[in-house]
Amino acid sequence: MIFKHKKYTGKLCLSVILSVYSLFSSNLLAAEPSLQLEENPAPSRPNNIIIMIGDGMGPAYTTAYRYYQDNPDTEEIEHTVFDRLLVGMSSTHPTSSEGIVTDSAAAATALASGRKTYNGAVGVDKDKQVLISIMQLAKQQGMSTGIAVTSQVNHATPAAFLSQNESRRNYDEIARSYLNSDVDVILGGGQKYFPPALIEQFKHKGYQYISQFSQLNTLTQPKVLGLFAEVELPWAINNKKAHFLTQETQTALRLLSKNPKGFILLVEGSLIDWAGHNNDIVNAMGEMAEFANAIEAAEQFAREHNDTLLVITADHSTGGLSIGANNVYAWNAQLIKGIKTSPETIAQTVMDNNDWQQNTSKQLGFELTDTEITQLKTAKEHDIRQLLEVINTIISYRSHTGWTSHGHTGVDIQVFATGPGSALFQGHQDNTDIANKMISLLPNHTNQNKQ
Repeated sequence: MIFKHKKYTGKLCLSVILSVYSLFSSNLLAAEPSLQLEENPAPSRPNNIIIMIGDGMGPAYTTAYRYYQDNPDTEEIEHTVFDRLLVGMSSTHPTSSEGIVTDSAAAATALASGRKTYNGAVGVDKDKQVLISIMQLAKQQGMSTGIAVTSQVNHATPAAFLSQNESRRNYDEIARSYLNSDVDVILGGGQKYFPPALIEQFKHKGYQYISQFSQLNTLTQPKVLGLFAEVELPWAINNKKAHFLTQETQTALRLLSKNPKGFILLVEGSLIDWAGHNNDIVNAMGEMAEFANAIEAAEQFAREHNDTLLVITADHSTGGLSIGANNVYAWNAQLIKGIKTSPETIAQTVMDNNDWQQNTSKQLGFELTDTEITQLKTAKEHDIRQLLEVINTIISYRSHTGWTSHGHTGVDIQVFATGPGSALFQGHQDNTDIANKMISLLPNHTNQNKQ
């Protein structure tokens, strides 16, 4: 009631504020030292930056993954690592002459250098002039660098961080260029593009070459060239316990963190995009699950090393994925989750066997209708690619999964971040902004790519 009296309101308010401040100050001074100051406060700038790209991973993919991994026995829909780390959104368009839909090369060049370019360009601008990537800038400052991917290591995204070429299709040229990139750790697929003579050149430059995942644990020092498949790595769903990308990520972090000057690591869930191009929801979710697992490994590293910034995004979205289709207000994640092997494996079973119907239904986890059997029989008479397309179409129809394209789309994609400097990535930005923000966090940052 005393605060209603105008004569005393100001004095009483001031008196109360001073009393509260005095009490708070005395309690703070009396507190234990461990409660007053954090023993190892996080620095304002990171010493290490982990960049993780889910190729083709538009917003529908992260939403679908939330429902895919949900425990159906609980009322709650559990959050994922993507929900936990979400901070913003990003536009992805290439240079203006190309329109608004980007390919992986132009998008990765923007994410690596902070400059727009034409579709198909790797590390060069629209005039085919060389751009300097964040990894090359880091190398100039004595930092270590590495890539860990599920595609061939000379594919568009890793190439944009390590090389410069007017066309992403020049795979052999890009592979040879890695000899001069001075990158420390190279892990992924692509044996096809690294003939014995080239591998010998890498060995001569101090690289240890490995071709089996079991050899990852034997590595103690960079530099390493690890190529584990002829082209891309196997689909994650065919061996869920292998965690190929997670193994690569953990090994790269272990090796790169030996450098006290810090490191830049690119991790790409490359095959999310490949599944999207095939309109293959089964492999899309399998690759999302493995990418999420690798993110959690990187997040754990960032927790243990509070000088580490983790930034996760996509280069674009692929396939025009929608959760719900056929005018049905539903999406059957459990049907998708019940398919334990890749559609490619199922297609091969059909091609290799005359009496395939029962085994195929078992692999799919549901009984095929007469119409579906007829569709598969007709496709089998043509080739395995058409058969695979029919299998994916059946799965999509049954699960109410929608697709608008076998290519990329121009929607904005999500940005996720944690660690020192992560606040910079909040809100909406362009993909070039993501690169320029990361470059600004380097110890002696100067973006040498003139606008």
